[in-house]
Amino acid sequence: MIATAIDKGKTHDFKLLKRSRLPWVSSQLCLADRGYQGFAKRHAGACTPTQKPRNQPLAEDEKQHNRALARLRVKVEHVIRRFKIFRIFSGRYRSRRRRFGLRLNLIAGLLNYELAHAS
Repeated sequence: MIATAIDKGKTHDFKLLKRSRLPWVSSQLCLADRGYQGFAKRHAGACTPTQKPRNQPLAEDEKQHNRALARLRVKVEHVIRRFKIFRIFSGRYRSRRRRFGLRLNLIAGLLNYELAHAS
C-alpha cells in the first residue's frame, strides 16, 4: 500500500517521516536507502544498506546483504517510477500548491488500486 505525506518547500524524506510520528509495529519490516541512516535507531525493523569503510573493501556477507536489500527495494523504486510517469515528481510542480496533496493522494489511490488488482 502506498501512503503519502507532504510538507511545504524542500524537505528531506527522513525529516518528513520523523515529523509524521507514524506508529511503527516492531514486526514491520522497513526497507530504506542510505538517506535513512538513523532510522534503525528509531525502528527495530529498519533495514538499510551497509556503507563501505574508507580505503577498505566491503566484506562479502555485507555485499550479499546489500544485494538482497536492493532486490527487495527495486519494487519501491518501480512505484516511484510510476509517480514520475504522472509527472508529479519528475520536475517542478507548477500548479496550485494547495492542490498538490490532493493530487498526490489521488495518484497514490490509483496506484494502490492497480497494485491490488494486478494479476
